[in-house]
Amino acid sequence: MNLMDQINNEMKEAMKLQDKFKLSVLRMLKSALQMEKIALKKDLEEKEIISVIKRNVKQRKDSIEEYQKYQKTEEVESLKKEIEILKKYLPAELTEEEIEKKIEEVFAEMKPESIKEMGKIMKKLTDEIGTVADMSFVSKKVKERF
Repeated sequence: MNLMDQINNEMKEAMKLQDKFKLSVLRMLKSALQMEKIALKKDLEEKEIISVIKRNVKQRKDSIEEYQKYQKTEEVESLKKEIEILKKYLPAELTEEEIEKKIEEVFAEMKPESIKEMGKIMKKLTDEIGTVADMSFVSKKVKERF
């Protein structure tokens, strides 16, 4: 079963169970996926669906930081629950050691001479591990490596 079917089935299940919170999160996700489909003018592949889900998780994490500044605990808890629901559709992320190993492999392969080549390194890493790693963490590690 592909990811889109899984999301649709979970929506139906949430409707049956009258889980309004989960249903609203899945509807927001489905809307974001539909917008991406329209923007790309084609059906989404698994990789693209994962990318949209990761973007949604990142937006919620950013919102959590903002709400915490203003002590909005209810909103923070709600966003954390939304993230939990969305993360079910993401593949398991790589561990820090696995990410560092992959960075080492790419550095050995490409042999960058300066930080000016970071864009090329990040593009290669994004192609290879973009769907299973937090790319902001990967970016930080690549900078440290330089």
